[in-house]
Amino acid sequence: MTLKRDEIRCEASIIHEEVIDKVREKMPPEESLYDLAELFKVFGDSTRIKIIWALFESEMCVCDIAYLLNMSQSAISHQIRVLKQARLVKRRKEGKVVYYSLDDKHVELIFKQGLSHINE
Repeated sequence: MTLKRDEIRCEASIIHEEVIDKVREKMPPEESLYDLAELFKVFGDSTRIKIIWALFESEMCVCDIAYLLNMSQSAISHQIRVLKQARLVKRRKEGKVVYYSLDDKHVELIFKQGLSHINE
């Protein structure tokens, strides 16, 4: 929904058009903002946060993560699937064992920035 300027009520009744134009010009496309919101939703689950934290420390298989978090392997596999779809974790197969790790340094940066923010 797009509001028209005469439909918006501010107490000062002043619209700073130069500011609005500058922000609008730099605003990412709607699809990018949607994708960003979806990425942040992935971080909205404490189990997934624990898995990401564990993978900071070491590459791990589902069995090890399940044991660490005292959860079933199927529950961990489900969460790993969500993390993989969001491109936050990657896999490496060694024989019959599949090991998971963080996809890249961006994941660690996002996570650490979030922790830094809540610990301020």
